Amino acid sequence: MLLSIENLTVRYGEDTALSIKTPIEIRKGDRIGVIGSNGAGKSTLIKSILGIVPYQGTIRTALEPEQMAVHMQFNEYTDSMPVKYVMEAILNTKIARNQKLQELIDFFEFRDCLRKKYSKLSGGQKQRFTIILVMMQEAALTFYDEVTSGLDFETRQKLVEKLVEWYQGREASFLMVSHYYEELDQLADKLLILDRGQVIDYGGREDLFRKYCGRAVVVVSNDEKNEVLLSDFEKLSAPAHLIAISCDSEKMEKRITRLLLEHDVNYKRSNNDVEMLYINAKAAAERQSDTGEEKETKTGGN
Repeated sequence: MLLSIENLTVRYGEDTALSIKTPIEIRKGDRIGVIGSNGAGKSTLIKSILGIVPYQGTIRTALEPEQMAVHMQFNEYTDSMPVKYVMEAILNTKIARNQKLQELIDFFEFRDCLRKKYSKLSGGQKQRFTIILVMMQEAALTFYDEVTSGLDFETRQKLVEKLVEWYQGREASFLMVSHYYEELDQLADKLLILDRGQVIDYGGREDLFRKYCGRAVVVVSNDEKNEVLLSDFEKLSAPAHLIAISCDSEKMEKRITRLLLEHDVNYKRSNNDVEMLYINAKAAAERQSDTGEEKETKTGGN
C-alpha cells in the first residue's frame, strides 16, 4: 500500500470542503480518477495529501516526499529565458547530457519548443513542459490536477493519448482529477466519486459500473419515438438528450437491441462508461440523502 486516508476532514472557515469517513487506500499500480462537480473537493483532496492545506484525520504513506510528484492545474515559470534553460535549471541537469530527459522531450514532441519563452508556448505545450518536469522525477505516485483544463478537444486528446502510452506497462501509480469523462475512460481503472465534499463511492471502474448501471447500458437519443418504443423498460439517469436502459443479463440486452434494430434505431452500448456511472452514482446518493432527510423529519415530528 502506497497511501491510506482515514477520517479526513478539511474545513475552510465554517464550511466543510472535504469529508472522507470510509478509508481510502492507494496501491502500487493504481490509476485513480477523481470525479465530481465544481466544489466537490477534488483539488482539496490533493492539497491535503500534499500538506498544502490543514486537515483533521489520518494520512499514512510509506513514500518519502521525493517519491511523490504533482502536476497542479495552474503553473507559471520565468519568462526571462527560453524554456530550455528553465528546464535545465529546475532539473539541475543539461539536456545534452541526460538521455532520459531527451527521451521525454522527444516522447512529448517538445524539442521544437525548447528555444521559445514560456509565454510564447501554446496551452498544450505549457502542459507538456510541466509534465516533462514531473515525469523526470519517476515518482511512485503522481497527482494530476486538471492536466488538460483549458485545452481544445484535439490538443486534449493528443495529450491524453501520450499519457496512456507513457503509463502502459509501468508500475507507477497516479491520482488524476478531471471533469472530462473521456479522459478517465482512457486512463483510470479506479474511480473516487465526490459530491459537495462527500465521498459517494470508491472502487474499481468495472465494479462501480455494475453497482450503479448493471451489466451493460444501451443508450439512444431521447425523442418521442424512442420514448414510446422503450416505455416498458426501466430507465437509468442520463443526460436530458439521451435515454439509457440497464441490461442486467445478456438475454435482456439481446431483447432490447433486437427491438431497436427492428425499428432502425441507432444505439450505443457500453459496460464501463464513466459519465453514465457518475450520473447514476450521484443520483443514487441523492435518493439516499432524500430518504434519510425524510426519516429524520418524520422522527422529529413524533
